[in-house]
Amino acid sequence: MLNQVNQYSLELKDVSCAFATHGIEDSYIAVKDISLQIKEGEFVSIVGPTGCGKSTLLNVAAGLLEPSKGQILSFDKPLKGINSRAGYMFQSDALMPWCNARDNVAMGLKFRKFSAKELNEMTEEWLRRVGMNGFGDRYPHQLSGGMRKRIALAQTLALDPDIILMDEPFSALDIQTRQLMENEVLALCSGNATKPGKSILFITHDLDEAIAMSDRVLILSAGPGSKIIGEFNIDLPKPRDVAEIRNQPRFYELYQAIWTLLRNEVLKSYELQKQANKYNGPGV
Repeated sequence: MLNQVNQYSLELKDVSCAFATHGIEDSYIAVKDISLQIKEGEFVSIVGPTGCGKSTLLNVAAGLLEPSKGQILSFDKPLKGINSRAGYMFQSDALMPWCNARDNVAMGLKFRKFSAKELNEMTEEWLRRVGMNGFGDRYPHQLSGGMRKRIALAQTLALDPDIILMDEPFSALDIQTRQLMENEVLALCSGNATKPGKSILFITHDLDEAIAMSDRVLILSAGPGSKIIGEFNIDLPKPRDVAEIRNQPRFYELYQAIWTLLRNEVLKSYELQKQANKYNGPGV
């Protein structure tokens, strides 16, 4: 059995993010007084209506955005600048089009001062682990969407980050490929008897995906000034197959409970957007 770990890999304490808005005296407050903790090896998903600040929180956790207020801790140390213990997997894969799959996976490793032999061995091992051995010479335009996601995943995990930040990484994939990638992430990032798995902060609009993959699901309110308004422990058995777990009665119970709360925020966001469109006039 995995040893109980109490250390937090990531903490946000009373974090608020405000952005200057052109032509308006007051700043736009994206998120307000957000506090959350993620334990080592824990998978936490954030869901909420469009524009509620989910990606803003991810950028804060990565150290790409300094909050207007509050504090970020990574493994109990205040975060200053880029979070060196985190890897970021974007919605659009960040592969270099002029590099083949092998060189894309090795991109970050080249800055770690490995020998040429070590670099080659690690790159080939990660291509194998994501099921892309034999495709190392292919360029991104020669790969399917699912294959590019596999390369992007290997690119992120090859650096062995303790925290993985994921911003709707599978939203553009077909359902079959998406479920394969979701299972791939759960398998590659899980821990064992001696070592906790990766801590994951996952952003998604897909409630099914959030429940199937997570240990906890957090709900953000409609913006501006979004807050965490709900937290659900996902007490589904592990290891999981994301397709099969959806057939369990408990999955349906969790879905209904979360959606009841989330639906109200989605409707609020929709009404606010309609009012904004009416005020600003039709778009161009």
